[in-house]
Amino acid sequence: EIADKCDLITFHAPLNERTKGLMNRVAFEKMKPTSILLNLGRGPIINEEDLVWAIQNQKIAAAGLDVLSAEPMERENPLTRLAWDERLFITPHIAWASIEARRRLMDTIYAQIEEFLKES
Repeated sequence: EIADKCDLITFHAPLNERTKGLMNRVAFEKMKPTSILLNLGRGPIINEEDLVWAIQNQKIAAAGLDVLSAEPMERENPLTRLAWDERLFITPHIAWASIEARRRLMDTIYAQIEEFLKES
């Protein structure tokens, strides 16, 4: 519904029957050729074969993916056909892995263990 109006569409959603394949050829055909798509949720939200089609046919300007349908990326993934295309950016799904994030995670776990032991 919003695909034809947005300059940027970004996903931060879980994968379920309503989101799987949500971004497909039909949705890409509605998008503006200047739009950018980001998927930071779950890989299968985007039909990767249809994304390749959308980029190759200038249906969207670019895509950034922090997640893929299968990780690590398999050799037969259709996105490999765009390996050197400057309109596709793929990053490893490790945004949580900064030193600060890991330190915060360990501090939280430590506090939870400490709280549990106090209650025991």
